[in-house]
Amino acid sequence: MSNVIQDLERAQLRNVPRFKAGDTVRVHFQVIEGTRRRVQVFEGIVLKRQGAGARETFTVRKQSFGVGVERTFPLHSPKIEKIEVAAIGDVNRAQSCDSRTWGGVPRNKLIGIVFFVYWPPDRISFK
Repeated sequence: MSNVIQDLERAQLRNVPRFKAGDTVRVHFQVIEGTRRRVQVFEGIVLKRQGAGARETFTVRKQSFGVGVERTFPLHSPKIEKIEVAAIGDVNRAQSCDSRTWGGVPRNKLIGIVFFVYWPPDRISFK
């Protein structure tokens, strides 16, 4: 019985580009509003990928008008038209939660040039 289920799930898998946590992606997905359908683009940093097979999901985070927005997408959903990898990140973790905790940095914690490796200049606010 499990072979039948595995065959059905394998038939539902789609070809998706390779990406991992830390990469910047653009997800083109269909939004249904009443009787209209349109394609909306959600661009942000991949926080995590979890699951396997047809049930695999990934979470993307973006800043929208100063507010962090996270959205979880099923990887093999028919509502996702395409996934574009905009930039490849340099993260050595399976789950990247650094962008959730980035905020103001106290002046006494500045550590010179290494500071800009971990805290990009466009995200600095001094307390």
